Amino acid sequence: MNKLKVFITGNIPDCAEELLKKKKFTVLKYSKDKPIPRRELIKNVKDADGVISLLTDKIDKEIINQMNNCKVIANYAVGFNNIDIEYARGKNIIVTNTPDVLTDATADLAITLTLACARKVIEGDKFVHKNKFTGWKPRLMLGVELKNKTFGILGAGRIGTATALRAYSFGTKIIYYSRTKNELLEKKTSAKKVSLDYLLKHSDFLSLHVPLNSATKNMLNKDRLKLLKKEAILINTARGEIVDEKALINILKNKKIFSAGFDVYENEPNINPELLKLSNVVLLPHVGSATEDTRNNMALLAAKNVIAVLSNKKPLTPV
Repeated sequence: MNKLKVFITGNIPDCAEELLKKKKFTVLKYSKDKPIPRRELIKNVKDADGVISLLTDKIDKEIINQMNNCKVIANYAVGFNNIDIEYARGKNIIVTNTPDVLTDATADLAITLTLACARKVIEGDKFVHKNKFTGWKPRLMLGVELKNKTFGILGAGRIGTATALRAYSFGTKIIYYSRTKNELLEKKTSAKKVSLDYLLKHSDFLSLHVPLNSATKNMLNKDRLKLLKKEAILINTARGEIVDEKALINILKNKKIFSAGFDVYENEPNINPELLKLSNVVLLPHVGSATEDTRNNMALLAAKNVIAVLSNKKPLTPV
C-alpha cells in the first residue's frame, strides 16, 4: 500500500516534516527561502493527499482544481485570505489554520511597534548611529506616553484581546470595535465597545486586528482615516489591505497623525517607495509571529491537522 503524500509549500521548521514522517507519511517540501513558483506548486499538489501552505501561496480555483487527491489544506498562518475557502469546501477539502499559537507573539509585536512609534525609537537609533548625539537636551525627540491615553482595538479577537490586555498594563483606557461583545476584555479592563467612527475619532493609539475579507478590505479608507486625531498612532499587524495605504501615506506626509507602525503592507512584499521616505513610521518585514517557539508551534499544529484529517479524524483547528 502506497504511503499518503504531504506536500509542504515552503521552508517551515523541520519539526513538521519530522512529525509527518514519524507518522509514516511521504513528505516533500519546497525548501527555497522564497515563495514557490506557481508552476512548481501546481506540479506538486496534483497527487498530494495533504498540503501545508503558506500565506504567500495563492490557493485559488485553478490550484484547487489540480488537487486530485487532496483532503486537507493546512495553512501555516492564522489568516486564510490566500485560500478560496468556499471553493475548497465545494471540493470536499478541509482547510485549517494556526490560531492561538501565535497570539502572544503578535500581540507582543503590536505593543513593540506602539512603543517604538510613541518614543521615536528608530529615529533615535539612527540619530545616535550617525554620531549626532551631543548630549541631553530638554526638547530632544519628545515622544508620547501611554498612561492615561485611549487605546483603540479594531477587531477584538484573540490577538486584539491580548494586545489590549498588554496596553491596559501601561495605564491606558481601552475602547474597541468588534462584531460581538468581548466580555473578557470588558471585565478585565473596563473596556467599552464603540462604533467604528467613535473608535477612530477618540483613539490616541489604534491597533488593527481584523482578518482580511470582503468586509474589511479597505476598511480604513480615505474618509475614515480623516477621522483620526492629529496625535494618533496607528499600528497594523493584521493585513495591509485593510488600510488605504496611499491615503495613509498622504496623512503621514502632512503630519495629520503622529506616526504609524507597519508589519504588513498593501502590496506585500512590494512596499510603496513613498513609505520608505517617511521619518514618522516604523517598518517591519511581516514578523508578527516570528519567534522560534511560535513558528515551531505553528508548524506542529499544521502537521497535526494534516495527520488528523488523513487519519479520518476531526481537524484540530478547521477554518
